[in-house]
Parts: sequence; structure tokens; C-alpha cells
Amino acid sequence: MLTEILPFELHLDPTAIAGAALWSLAFYLGCSGLTDWITDKLTRWFNFAERSLYTSQTEFEKTRKGRESQNAFFASLFSIVPFLLVGSLCNWGVDLSLGRSWSISIGLLACMSCGIYELGRRQG
Repeated sequence: MLTEILPFELHLDPTAIAGAALWSLAFYLGCSGLTDWITDKLTRWFNFAERSLYTSQTEFEKTRKGRESQNAFFASLFSIVPFLLVGSLCNWGVDLSLGRSWSISIGLLACMSCGIYELGRRQG
């Protein structure tokens, strides 16, 4: 289907995608303080950028609650991007050093370890 739309062949390696996703999830869970900080900064930036689009203060205040909720949703979605980049980099490093067969295994171990760490951190 993609070959009908795109004039070139796009090859996506499922092992690399799965490994990068596992490493990204591990970093997202393990660095929850950083995740909250990134989400907060992105929410503030989205709210500031959207405020500049309105000329009337009354029109801005009329729809403020809905727009702030929407901006918080978009900020939580975009906060995943840095972790995807770092996860892809770690997956690439493991792939180069240990081989392709280890990239998903170690990513899964990192994901479980960071998940257990996050559960312990929230209870403590």
C-alpha cells in the first residue's frame, strides 16, 4: 500500500521499531520526574503560543478551559518524542555492541526494571 503512494520503497525494520519502543518506554517510566517536567514545560509553551493568536481578551477567556485541556493533551503526546529519540539511540547502541538478537531482550529487561522501580518509587 505504501508503494502505491510513495515513489520509493520504505523499509522499516520491525526489530528496530520494537526495540526502540521498549527502550523508550523504559526511559519514560524510569525518568518520571523528567517526564512531568517536560509535559509541564510543553503545556506552558502551548498555552503561551495559543494566547498570541487571540486579539480579544474576552474571546480568549471564553474558551480558556477547553483550550488548556487540549494543550495538556498535546503536551503529554509530544513529551514522548525525546524518549523515543533516546530509546532509539540506546537500541542502536545495543544492536551494534551485542547484536540484533539482544536488542529486544535487553530492552524488555530495561522496561521491566524501570517499571518495578516506578512502582516502588510511588509507594515509598
